[in-house]
Amino acid sequence: MWDLAKELGKRIREIRKLKRISQEALALMCRVDRSYMGRIERGEVNLTIEKLYQIAESLGCEPAALLPTDRKN
Repeated sequence: MWDLAKELGKRIREIRKLKRISQEALALMCRVDRSYMGRIERGEVNLTIEKLYQIAESLGCEPAALLPTDRKN
């Protein structure tokens, strides 16, 4: 089964690393605890739309850029 939360977290991590932003710095920009940001990136939590937009803004991208593009069954 496709796990959207894991794929979304993986995409957030990829973009964060491409932008050379630490997990701690991104967490501070999004006003969340670093451990919570780690859980997001590991796909352990389901994000709200509001938090998705906040992360995208902090990464300087559109929210759609964070969404996985290929669905795996």
